[in-house]
Amino acid sequence: MSGQDAPSASGQDAPSAGRRAGGTGRPAGPTGPDRARSGPATDGTGGTGGTGGTARTGGTDGAGYAWMVVTSATAVRVVAERVARLPSDLRVAAVGEPTARAARAAGWVVDLVPSESSGAALAHALPDTSGTVLFPRSDLAAPTVVDTLRARGIDVDDVVAYRTVGTGDEPVVLDSPPAAVLVTSGSIAREIARRMTPLDPRTVVACIGPGTAAEARAAGLPVHAVARTRSAEALLDAVVESLNPTAPNRKAPK
Repeated sequence: MSGQDAPSASGQDAPSAGRRAGGTGRPAGPTGPDRARSGPATDGTGGTGGTGGTARTGGTDGAGYAWMVVTSATAVRVVAERVARLPSDLRVAAVGEPTARAARAAGWVVDLVPSESSGAALAHALPDTSGTVLFPRSDLAAPTVVDTLRARGIDVDDVVAYRTVGTGDEPVVLDSPPAAVLVTSGSIAREIARRMTPLDPRTVVACIGPGTAAEARAAGLPVHAVARTRSAEALLDAVVESLNPTAPNRKAPK
């Protein structure tokens, strides 16, 4: 099933828990990420290719950029695997604390984390800059970050750094109905709908944020719980509250 490794417009960045209903995020190709900014990906020699190219002269090493925007821990990992050290003058913006933690664990200094963990909030919070912003992302990422930054007049190199790879088409059959299904992206919601429905009526469907909840409903899934913040911890809290109706401060999903 298609896994969650990069946020959509809602900016989620937590992994799913329990048995996976998804695939894995894999680098776009052995020679470097695809450049999505100017049409087909290039192989760096003027031709086109599915595993092509570099962004600017420094590839994804960050050289020549003012900011790098990361919206998932997977994006951090992919860049960190290819770049031993970021340029000292490159500033890093992370969509939320889970992504920021991954960046700090990679040895990066994180200069900006918006108060609201979403791609739109991150794009609005980024300071005005005359330099170019590097955005390494999943092939399934929504255009929110890029569109918002460009609408502000900020130049962006939109780079497909990794792809979400499916694990098959067969139905997912469990020995017993799960107490809860954690939905951390629209792609996971669609795969759950495709390969796990009909769900048992007792199964709680918990989403990591309002954007993911909207995509889950659009895929035909019921939504019983929505995390208050976009993190694995908040998602698990939402599941516990939903499974325990007597838990204090329980709120209906939005």
